[in-house]
Amino acid sequence: QVQLEESGGGLVQPGGSLNLSCIASGNLLNYATTSWYREVRGKQRELVAIITNGDVATYADSVEGRFIISRGDARNTVVLQMNSLNWEDTGVYYCNLITTGPFQQFWGRGTQVTVSS
Repeated sequence: QVQLEESGGGLVQPGGSLNLSCIASGNLLNYATTSWYREVRGKQRELVAIITNGDVATYADSVEGRFIISRGDARNTVVLQMNSLNWEDTGVYYCNLITTGPFQQFWGRGTQVTVSS
């Protein structure tokens, strides 16, 4: 089993920045990827950014050039740096972790990000 703890959400003005952190604990032996998803009211949960165990990062078109996903000093921590935030970035952000052999998927409880003046 894997547990995920997210932190760093909050209220920010348009154009501002926030950093989200996801700390994983438990059996990470077959870790494959960590991702950030977001859920906007009335819409399907969407992938924002993903980083592999080889530190290859991929982004949704909507955040490319504004968000950076990276691994923290501790390998079990993934940080999402969010810059130039706008109201469309408002939502609940979830950390997701996938392990292989066999395939398992884990979710955090989510952290609210609100972009508003």
